Amino acid sequence: MHLVEVKDTASEKLFLSMPLAIYKEDKNWVRPLDNEIKTIFNPAKNPKFEGGEAIRWLLMNNQNECIGRVAAFYNQKISDKEKQPTGGIGFFECIDNQEAANVLLEACKNWLTQKGMQAMDGIVNFGERNSFWGLLIEGDLPQSYGANYHPKYYKKLLENYGFQEYFKQFTYRVSSKHRPEEDFEKRAERILSNQSYQIRHIEMKHLHKYLEDFREIYNKSWVKHAGVPEMTTKDVEKMAKDLKPIIDEKLIWFCYYNGEPIAFMVMIPEINQIIRKLNGKMHLWNQLRFLYYQKMKTINVALGLVIGIAPRFQGRGVDSAMMKAFSKESYQEKFQYHTLEFNWVGDFLPAMMSIYENIGAKVVKIHATYRYLFDRTIPFERHPIIK
Repeated sequence: MHLVEVKDTASEKLFLSMPLAIYKEDKNWVRPLDNEIKTIFNPAKNPKFEGGEAIRWLLMNNQNECIGRVAAFYNQKISDKEKQPTGGIGFFECIDNQEAANVLLEACKNWLTQKGMQAMDGIVNFGERNSFWGLLIEGDLPQSYGANYHPKYYKKLLENYGFQEYFKQFTYRVSSKHRPEEDFEKRAERILSNQSYQIRHIEMKHLHKYLEDFREIYNKSWVKHAGVPEMTTKDVEKMAKDLKPIIDEKLIWFCYYNGEPIAFMVMIPEINQIIRKLNGKMHLWNQLRFLYYQKMKTINVALGLVIGIAPRFQGRGVDSAMMKAFSKESYQEKFQYHTLEFNWVGDFLPAMMSIYENIGAKVVKIHATYRYLFDRTIPFERHPIIK
């Protein structure tokens, strides 16, 4: 076996197509769009390269067949927030062979060590946490947009190498017509009946204003977590550019207190229901196909990306009020999304878990973020609980 660094068009093409051999018989896997992955490794398009680096490898067997791939990366602003400077590995794919996996993982460790890192997280993304983050360890449902999907044996490959579970990420599901418990309704009504609070969904004609409101709330509510950098205007503009073609105004809600932005709830149509038909390509014909399926309202799942509540307003029922306001839309007969799926709920955020449990949502998938400390004598610690 030998490694080949991804440096040119041919090796990048193989990096993108390699997973086809792993998942060819798996009905739940959805090939991500090639351009989305290429963007992650493009310094001109990914802000994480400002203060960071990334490298990719292919693993070839003695017959020169590709049997694995992986990427390693770090961003100094993020790594410096950890006890040990921590890089990441992602886009790991490998045949069921421990020796092959070890070659890939050891290459990541050695490269990150040279860059001054003392630990590595996997399987994660060289980008925002809301996409390509975590190893799927439980769940037998179709792959969600932006979520990782893996064979069951990947858990064994990582743990045998020495990775340990840093935290779990839960995916919740609930019917859009589900009626929450009475306590939920009471919490919601306390906010909705108070005229100091205003809750509304976005309007595309004022998108720029909502982007800035999103950034303000996000930086107050999420940046306190380890490994989460402050979101810049550039970051928000990139996110808006990516999401603008698929935004549904009725799926993104904001809460204001006397005009001050204090909370948001961002959902998008579950476009993997269309992307699964495109084989990773978004050329002109597939763009037209995408628009056709979108116009025909073939998507019936709404995907929750993130909820943010400014610390001063957490625990007051603002989340319940936003869900209650949203339910006035979702209970309508013509509402096209019959299922709500909420991704990326860390087990270190019990308050966030309660939000979804209070509306009757159930865990249907579990991802795990693993950590590997290079100094094996240091005691391993899981992600601390945030209350």
